[in-house]
Amino acid sequence: MLKNSPRGSIDNAKCIGKNKFRNPNSWRPAVAYSAPSIEEFQAGTVVKQSPISTGTTTQRKRKPHILAVINEQCTGCSGSPACVEYCPVADCMYWAPDEDHPPFGRIIVDPLLCIGCKLCTSKGPDGAFLEGCPWDAIDMVPLAEFEGENGTLPF
Repeated sequence: MLKNSPRGSIDNAKCIGKNKFRNPNSWRPAVAYSAPSIEEFQAGTVVKQSPISTGTTTQRKRKPHILAVINEQCTGCSGSPACVEYCPVADCMYWAPDEDHPPFGRIIVDPLLCIGCKLCTSKGPDGAFLEGCPWDAIDMVPLAEFEGENGTLPF
């Protein structure tokens, strides 16, 4: 849908924020970083830094219908991200340093551990309920689309 603004028309289907546009062939915007691959998570070579989610360590029994994926809007919330605190799965969400802009970083979701519960998108600081991440940095992506771009999850 096009919306008029003082600077011209804005296509809300493509625009996701100031100077950022969705790739029409992808569910997520073009990102300037790369998350670890499924193979790296499987091999256990991913180094997960604090803050890191805590909670259940029970292996999920089936693949979820949706997965949380962090997009390029993630700021890492200055080292105290609310999404990590509310994730109920141990080691699923963790902080990763931004190599190009230290000491800043971002949050990464381990697709092998995510259960698709959406808790990371529903609460904010001090238990305030939100309609999602204040930076709109968490996309809940259908499993089929995620696997189409990243490869099939093993379980």
